[in-house]
Amino acid sequence: MRTLITGGAGFIGANTADRLLAQGEEVIILDNLSRPGSAMNLEWLRKKYAEFPFVLADVRDYPAVKRALADHQPLDAVLHFAAQVAVTTSVERPREDFEVNALGTLNVLEAVRELESSAAVLYTSTNKVYGALEGVGVVEEGSRYKFKNLPRGVPETMPLDFYSPYGCSKGAADQYARDYHRIYGVRTVVFRNSCIYGPRQFGIEDQGWLAWFVIAAVTGRPITIYGDGRQVRDVLHVSDLIDVMLLAVQRIDEVKGQVFNLGGGPQNSIAVWSELRPMLESMVGHELPVGYQPWRPGDQKVYVSDISKASRELGWAPKIDVADGLRSLLEWVMENRSLFA
Repeated sequence: MRTLITGGAGFIGANTADRLLAQGEEVIILDNLSRPGSAMNLEWLRKKYAEFPFVLADVRDYPAVKRALADHQPLDAVLHFAAQVAVTTSVERPREDFEVNALGTLNVLEAVRELESSAAVLYTSTNKVYGALEGVGVVEEGSRYKFKNLPRGVPETMPLDFYSPYGCSKGAADQYARDYHRIYGVRTVVFRNSCIYGPRQFGIEDQGWLAWFVIAAVTGRPITIYGDGRQVRDVLHVSDLIDVMLLAVQRIDEVKGQVFNLGGGPQNSIAVWSELRPMLESMVGHELPVGYQPWRPGDQKVYVSDISKASRELGWAPKIDVADGLRSLLEWVMENRSLFA
């Protein structure tokens, strides 16, 4: 299989490239290396694998994107991970956010269409396309909030409600990816991801919160909680995400044009501080100081993915639970502490 990965030196991209290269597949990485840590991820891949094509390019540059795809035809898959990933950055620089996420995705889709490629095109969207879920009932239960009437979590049928420039840009790209199958027959599939975590994730306060908490715990950096810490998210280890993405590529004729909500599901949900804190403190062996700030606009008190569609149609379920995944992430951060100096 020959796969081109945009954002291939990022967290999800580098882990996916590692999986495919280890299996002897052909991988082409396209990345502009703007994300902190991406150059280190690329160096890590180059040390493990002697040869693979790397294209230094930005998805906003349509001629460069089209040339990269054309130079490596025929492609079996295009995994489009390149993105601006932080809500706060989108609020500060909405035009940049739009150009990377919406225009960048359109460029990838147009290149596939104009080249008449039969590649499977997988786009990683976000749960933020559902907005603040203001119409969904939430109740308090002990150390956490929970949905009042969604025991399995948010399904793909939940109405879209883009919130924040980031939600708008990712949501627009999400819908373009769907529609390029309906209108042009491009073999797309959209994954609306919840919180993905794992090794090679250089998390920051505004994005990759679970990795950021682990990095802060190891390096002694301050941790700030926005809200009361009882807000709940479902988390999914990157290895489990790669499993389901590759299943979708293998079964693209069955799932093309579809959308899947992906996360850890109810069984891998956790309150971001009231439940995570004791687990993490137990693993690092000391207390973790924390400061609190007000809730941020659009913050969801609960987001848990209903992953039953992916289970039903792709035969997939997460294998790595929160405790094991957190422990493996902590071990990676401790082994690579010098990267976070």
